[in-house]
Parts: sequence; structure tokens; C-alpha cells
Amino acid sequence: MASAGQPLVSIITPSYNQASFLEETILSVTAQDYANIEYLVVDGGSTDGSVDIIKKHTAHIKWWVSEPDQGQADAINKGMARAKGDIVAWLNSDDVYRPGAVANAVAALQQHPEAGMVYADLDSIDRTGRVFNTIHYRQFSLLDLLSFEIIGQPTVFMRRDALQRAGVLDTEYRYLLDHQLWLRMLQLAPAVYVPQVWAAARHHASAKNVGEAAGFGREAMRILAWAGTQPAMRELIAAHHRQVLAGAHLFDARYLLDGGQAAAALRSYGRVAGLQPQRLLRHLPRILFALLSLLGLGGLRRLFQRREY
Repeated sequence: MASAGQPLVSIITPSYNQASFLEETILSVTAQDYANIEYLVVDGGSTDGSVDIIKKHTAHIKWWVSEPDQGQADAINKGMARAKGDIVAWLNSDDVYRPGAVANAVAALQQHPEAGMVYADLDSIDRTGRVFNTIHYRQFSLLDLLSFEIIGQPTVFMRRDALQRAGVLDTEYRYLLDHQLWLRMLQLAPAVYVPQVWAAARHHASAKNVGEAAGFGREAMRILAWAGTQPAMRELIAAHHRQVLAGAHLFDARYLLDGGQAAAALRSYGRVAGLQPQRLLRHLPRILFALLSLLGLGGLRRLFQRREY
């Protein structure tokens, strides 16, 4: 039973053929020690047994559907249209919440009434759930996000009213749909960082951040073009254009390298060198890995896996 001091939290899980991980995702929500959760699952018409897993947990799911959709953003928007909570979040069907995440996010929003959203640190896990990295963020500004400092999406909890003012996810974006939404939200209210680990993002061969890594950088450039049409962001880009462009190329290089395109990654690092060469210092291990990959020594990747640059 929810207490009077517990705002309703709506959590949406979009899913499509992720039966291997879906139950772990669901259990990470239903095991939270926060009572007032409304859980919604939006399945895209899976054929791999996902629907049976959802049905197994219907006692803890407020609403669910399994039908074809237009992709992840469309699925999440369906859930958002049904959500009634004062606080809204989504958790992809291969990611998991850490114990206490929801209660800590609610507490952070209550402590920071000025915030439109809160976010925290993120574990990176493999197929088996083994943690191979923990990403520690910091307090980000709108300029930081324009420079492609990336917030770990599974850790984000949004005020419903801020989300409604910003608008739902833009279905034109496939890879950075979350980042584009954060940019819109930060124009309206700040995001507050909490130095705790709230979630884990799973890395596996069929995940977009692995199997389609090269698409992220291309979409970053699309976001910059869009941001240039927004008055407040256009002014920030004009005043800090070297920082913003260097950040976009660093982001591009990271995903190109993860996608096995070492030569293209090095070209992006070269563009950074022409804009803000000092920013390459903390990326030297990844640059070295790209060079080794060109020499056929990419098997040394394990030396670079344990840290996010």
C-alpha cells in the first residue's frame, strides 16, 4: 500500500524479441522497495516467447500490449500516453534497475523541486549480468549535452509535467532519441545528478550500441543540425562552436571504434585535433587501440574494455 507521501511512478518497458533478458528486467522493477509503481510493458509483437514472460508477471503489470509498432520511440510514447504517474521513466528490456533506484530517484526529485529530471551512475554489464565497467557522471548543463556528454538513459527519472511541456520522443530518431529529449527538457528545467548507481545497461551483440554502433555518430550530427534551429541552443553553439563540434566528433569516434571501424574513428579523432586537441589526452588509450586495430592487433581490446572514455 502506497503512503500519502509517495508519488506515483510510471515505468515503461519497451520490448521486441528480448526474451533472453526481459524477465530479469521485469523482476528488477517489481523487486523495488518503493510501493507506488505503475508498470507498463509495450511489446512490439514479439515471436520469441516474450509474451509468455509478460503474462507470467501480469499481477505486477498495470497495462501491457503486444502489437507491431514503429520502433522504440513509438513504443515508449505509447506507454507515456498511458502513464498516470507524477514521475515517469523507461527501462529497456535488456537493462535492469539496481535495488532502491526508484525510491532514491523520488527522494532526489523531492529534494530538488527545481529539477525536471534526475539521473545517476550506470553499470555496464555483459549478457550474463557481469559488471565490466561503472560509468560515473557529473552535473551536466545544456552546453554539456550539446557537446555530447551522454547521460545513462536507464538512470533517468522525469517529472511528468516537465515531460509534457517538452513533448514526447521524436520518432525520427533511432539511436539518440533519449539525448534529443534531454536537450528539450534542459531548456525548460535543470537535470540533477545523484552520485549513486541506479541501473545497469546490458551490452550484447544484438544491442544497438554494439550491432549498430556507427549509426550513433551520424545521428549526433543530425541533432546538432536540429539544435541549430532552436534559439537558445543556437546561441550556445555559436558561442562554443569548437567545444560542441569537438564533442560531436569524439562521440562519433567512440561509436565508430566500438563498431569496428578503426580508420573512420581515427579520422574523427583527427577532426577533434583540429578543434580542441587537448581533449584527446584522456582518449589516448582508445586512439592507441584504433591504431593497433589497423595493424591487426585488435585482439588487445580487452585491455581497453574496463574503462569508459
